Amino acid sequence: MDSMELERERGITIASASTSVTWKDYSINIIDTPGHVDFTIEVERALRVLDGAVLVLCAVAGVQSQSITVDRQLKRYQVPRLVFINKCDRVGANPKRILPQLKEKLGVNALFVNLPIGLESQHKGVIDLIQMEAVYFEGSAGEDVKRAPIPDEYKQEAERYREELLDSVSIFSDELTEAILEHEVTPELLQQAIREGTLKNEFCPVLVGSAYKNKGVQELLDSVRKYLPSPLDKKNTAFDLAKDEEEVLLVSSEDKPTVILAFKLEDGQYGQLTYVRVYQGVLKKGMELINARSRNKIKIGRLVRMHANTMEDISEAGVGDIVALFGVDCHSGDTFCNPSLLISLSSMYVPDPVISLAINPKDKSASDKLAKALTRFSKEDPTFHTYVDHESKETIIQGMGELHLEVYIERIRREYKAEIVTGVPQVAYRETITKRTDFDYTHKKQTGGAGQFGRVAGYIEPAESDEFEFINAIKGGVIPNEFISSCEKGLREAMKKGTMFGFPVVGVRAAINDGNTHPVDSSDQAFRAAAIGAFRQCYEKAKPVALEPIMRVTVEAPSEFQGNIFGTLNQRRGVIVSSTEDNGFCVIESEVPLKEMFGYSTVLRSTSQGRATYTMEFLKYGKLPQSLMSEMREEYLKSKRSVK
Repeated sequence: MDSMELERERGITIASASTSVTWKDYSINIIDTPGHVDFTIEVERALRVLDGAVLVLCAVAGVQSQSITVDRQLKRYQVPRLVFINKCDRVGANPKRILPQLKEKLGVNALFVNLPIGLESQHKGVIDLIQMEAVYFEGSAGEDVKRAPIPDEYKQEAERYREELLDSVSIFSDELTEAILEHEVTPELLQQAIREGTLKNEFCPVLVGSAYKNKGVQELLDSVRKYLPSPLDKKNTAFDLAKDEEEVLLVSSEDKPTVILAFKLEDGQYGQLTYVRVYQGVLKKGMELINARSRNKIKIGRLVRMHANTMEDISEAGVGDIVALFGVDCHSGDTFCNPSLLISLSSMYVPDPVISLAINPKDKSASDKLAKALTRFSKEDPTFHTYVDHESKETIIQGMGELHLEVYIERIRREYKAEIVTGVPQVAYRETITKRTDFDYTHKKQTGGAGQFGRVAGYIEPAESDEFEFINAIKGGVIPNEFISSCEKGLREAMKKGTMFGFPVVGVRAAINDGNTHPVDSSDQAFRAAAIGAFRQCYEKAKPVALEPIMRVTVEAPSEFQGNIFGTLNQRRGVIVSSTEDNGFCVIESEVPLKEMFGYSTVLRSTSQGRATYTMEFLKYGKLPQSLMSEMREEYLKSKRSVK
């Protein structure tokens, strides 16, 4: 399903792709998502609209750092999952080693529902622990499925794993517990108990196989049908905008008014393609719907079912279907509903970008193409931001990591034929305060005509979270209510750029507890200006510090290079969190400032003879060392002087 040229070249998925398949009279909508943490938004939005997931692991590598990230996302959206341990025909494959990893690293109650028959080059099929049969996949593409008795050498192991399975899932079914006591367990009772546990997110069936020759894939599709939820099993709620955002339960019925969610936008050769999931009712060509956010009406024109980058025209889609619309102007996360309703589904979680890069077009024609590309990409990808720096006049792009920005730069060059020059990657620093400080500021301006007057008093102090907290502690109406929101706006505006280092300010709680007004000269504008002045008056007394993004870095390498890799991480101000060894391979977890990670892939390759790999994702903001803070302060003051 990787249709982009860049995806095929790099051997990774960059953009999620959807398709629909029919298996034994059941329709299954599938979205293939990237594994790399830089493209995490593709996983976020897929999980927002999917009812179940298949977590694919490698029989050699097992649970990797990306697997842990995806598991956190699955838990955020409470999506039931199956695990498929793929590549059982690879040298070094050992699915049984991965089961403890699923329990320890992901904290899931995982057990095999089938076992491999042979591994590496001897991998022939699987043992079905539900029916207690051997399943062989013959033919060039595993299309001939044959069932047979379990070979003698696997019988004892199969019985042991089946006992474990029965013991674990019996808590989800009283009928199964009774059947176990009476030695009358049927495959149907066992399947029902597994399904109950999976739907409650308290059990995770694990399957094995090799997708390369379709060994075990048929069993996986059967398990999707048997254990994962259908649209009828999921409770989806929305907010009724006509009734003060009261929560309402959507019904997975085609007789109800239509409700759909736009979860992904893509600019193709025929215009904007909007991927939607149908939550209630039927979606038909010619139908009129309303956008719950903008209140604009749209008419459904062309309706298509996607198969990666090819499309099939359809006339209607039912509950649970994932389809695409043409010619709809909207944002990612918009809800469309029947005009008789006005309800909105909750949107997806979008992480903030942590890395930025200056890019400049080489000539005028490249400038126009670049503008088109940036408009398209920032609309398609909510984690890709772009703006023009008002001081340097450079175009800045922001994203989730070096690879993320690298891919977009390559796409601008290939898809838009725009010649661009890139600068050095910049880190998204932040500022915060460390001490409570009071303020009392009067904004007074007298010009011809009406003047401006506003006095605000209060304090700022560090907050527990990175969010801004505003407290209205005004008593006796010394500042009228209509000006309080102007004070909050002014404080938020002042925090966009700190006066110590020039970075956005986070983690501040501000309270206003006193003030004065003038019967003629007080206005929204005056109090907004007073709040900005008050923040700047007390900010430097609140002992501001600079914060830098700290990344969770996971390095996987042969054990012989462990010492060298420790050295490379320590040189980068890294803190080693854990190090584990297994079968001659080590996994090193560390926390390293993003600033120190630029160019690390080259260093790691030369340190490990090209045999180590690493992944990196944002973890938290941490305080910058004092020496670097002093350098940063000097640079900021120098840049201010040069601008003047």
